Amino acid sequence: MAPRTATAALVTCAALLAATGCSSSFGGDKETQQDTGAEQHLKVLIATSGDAETKAVKEAAAAYEKRSGNKVTVEAAKDMNQQLAQSFAGHRPPDVFYVNSDQFANYAKGGSLYPYGDKIKDADDFAEPLRTSFTYDGKLVCLPKDTSTLALAINTDLWKKAGLTEKDYPTSWDGLRKVAAKLTGDGVTGLVTSDEYQRLGVFMKQAGGWITDAKQTKMTADSAKNAEGLGFVRSLLRSGSMKYAKQVDTSWGGEALGKGKAAMTIEGNWLTGGMKLDYPKVKYKVVPLPAGPAGKATLAFSNCWGVAAESSHRSAAVDLVKYLSSGEQQLKFADGFGVMPSRTSALADYAKQAPDAKAWVDANSYAQGPVTVAGFDKVLSQFNTQLQSLRTTDPKKILADLQRNGEQTLAKGD
Repeated sequence: MAPRTATAALVTCAALLAATGCSSSFGGDKETQQDTGAEQHLKVLIATSGDAETKAVKEAAAAYEKRSGNKVTVEAAKDMNQQLAQSFAGHRPPDVFYVNSDQFANYAKGGSLYPYGDKIKDADDFAEPLRTSFTYDGKLVCLPKDTSTLALAINTDLWKKAGLTEKDYPTSWDGLRKVAAKLTGDGVTGLVTSDEYQRLGVFMKQAGGWITDAKQTKMTADSAKNAEGLGFVRSLLRSGSMKYAKQVDTSWGGEALGKGKAAMTIEGNWLTGGMKLDYPKVKYKVVPLPAGPAGKATLAFSNCWGVAAESSHRSAAVDLVKYLSSGEQQLKFADGFGVMPSRTSALADYAKQAPDAKAWVDANSYAQGPVTVAGFDKVLSQFNTQLQSLRTTDPKKILADLQRNGEQTLAKGD
């Protein structure tokens, strides 16, 4: 999943099942015969965040070809979830593919993923919260390919034009409200971000709330703390000092920042690659998100390198994943399109090499991971739909619906 367009990835499994006519379990009962040849052809499917990411993955695949003798074909998906579901249903899945945390439990439960975590000797080098996101039934199924957190990105030219200095970087909600108002005017909106929980959820967390409890067994959405967080967002939207990206004719916060339509945006470290590629002349500064009533908070994101259970090249596919997830390669990906390494050792090197990413790196210590429950993607998709009308809707109503829908999914064990 491209983090900048997270909503598009939240396609319901039910809709896909109807479209493809497949059963609820994508994996077959028969053991797939394995290719043991010296030269194998691996197919890789990725959900790219842009040209920079596609280029980096293809370059890595080419380097692996020279080292291994295997051939690797990389395809950038147009609709990752739909293409994966159709390939599983047709029993012709790619050998290696991105698996987003929102869909991981669905695929793992359906038997579509080959659990290879026990074949990775240094798996402990991957951050524990990330490993947890891709663990199912007590097994590490797939390796997290990177990590991303959210921070506040500021267009420094617009900041200076408004008479603001580094001392004005907001550290609280009140500070954010004040600078957003001061920066708004003459075609510029103080704060622009996406209309989805993958951005707005930071305010729920900063208020001391979240969607579920830590074990993801109980819904905690319908709370006063969550209402306070969304209520703050609603007040900014109503004041006009905050708008959603599509309201300023852009597709995501990075585009709004790059085009000068936003003075600030809330985005992850993938912003680096996007700005370098599309808006290389725009100057910006990344600072920690302002703290809320409950303190500092941000959200964390990741994909894992999935290997298909029905692949006839599983051994070679795992070998490719080992190469792609090595510390050296993760640092190349970080340089190429802005993601942070998921390996703890590589992240330490990245912090030294990319001082401008300090806010994102430091946020790893207090970031909230995603909800990874089978079937919950449908709940979150509905939540995102309702957040689009947050400006005119009572946050308590949105949260009550989220609570009810989530409880139903948890009760089903879907």
